[in-house]
Amino acid sequence: MKIIISLLIFIFIFFSSIKAEDSLDFYENISSMAGVALDGNTGQILYAKNPHIKIPPASIVKLLTAMVVLDRISLTQKIRISNQAESTASTPPHLREGEVYTVEDLLHLLLIKSSNQAAVALAEAVAGSEEKFSELMNQKAKMLGLKDSNFVTASGLPASNQYSTAYELSLLLYEALKYPHIKEIINTPVKIITSQQGRTIIIKNTNKLLFEEENRDLILGGKTGYTKLSKHCLVNVAKINNRLIVTSLLGAPSREVLWEDTKKLIHFSQMVLERKVSPVIINTAVNTALPASIKPSTYYKESKRSNQKIVATKSKTNLSQKAISKRYLAKNSPLKKSLNKSISSKSKQTKTTRKT
Repeated sequence: MKIIISLLIFIFIFFSSIKAEDSLDFYENISSMAGVALDGNTGQILYAKNPHIKIPPASIVKLLTAMVVLDRISLTQKIRISNQAESTASTPPHLREGEVYTVEDLLHLLLIKSSNQAAVALAEAVAGSEEKFSELMNQKAKMLGLKDSNFVTASGLPASNQYSTAYELSLLLYEALKYPHIKEIINTPVKIITSQQGRTIIIKNTNKLLFEEENRDLILGGKTGYTKLSKHCLVNVAKINNRLIVTSLLGAPSREVLWEDTKKLIHFSQMVLERKVSPVIINTAVNTALPASIKPSTYYKESKRSNQKIVATKSKTNLSQKAISKRYLAKNSPLKKSLNKSISSKSKQTKTTRKT
């Protein structure tokens, strides 16, 4: 009897010592409402949870906005910020009416900092209005084969009849990666841009995975999103053993869950590609009913984490560079090189930092 009890105790201790991360269920059970992982080489679905339910896509639509812009106007074209753009609800930095930026600068604001104001400014430059621009967005979506998506705003701010699916947003990122400029921007952790009037600002990428040490050579970039209806969203691309893994998540309850679910999908996809497990498709009961009318001011949540701005002055150039490096990048990080290169190109300008 003592032997049996001892054996049972041993078995209990053994299985209790196994980490949750060692369980296949840990990787399969994501908390997000919907998620998809694709093999970027073949298009094969490696994982799917509610892949075809229609959900407001939030700021992930900015990838489509960037594609339409790059199809139609030059990166060097200058755009003046309109009153309509300035009035658009957005995360900082807030653009001001009359300021002039290049298309390239606005694309960085659009994809790195998820600026809704930049989205409207770009839409107006291409089509005259955001409404007309949305027609171009839907034309492009059809060309890309997106059948379960409809877009109304260039920014992703809530609007009636705007929706997509986790599966189609993963396809959207896959197609966006064919644009070298988009691929470069979403992989940029920190960027300095300057208006034609001399206002210089620093923007930090909203994709936290780019800043994690263990993901430095893994994560190629992506696009985040959030509204009260969509909750937290992320499309992301990772590279493992020369294979691209494209992931898409909608409806995560928090940013922390969003990052963890993305890592789960990447790890699970790796196991599928290594033939350790089979692809998984999960469908659950989800209430996807949307309000008949949606007001952006009601449903859009501005980020409380303000970015740092740099205002042009005649002193403290070196201090600014050090402050940026210490705040955003690890010492001797490879990411620091891209930032230093950007800073050196603007070395003739002088700056001092402040918080917004």
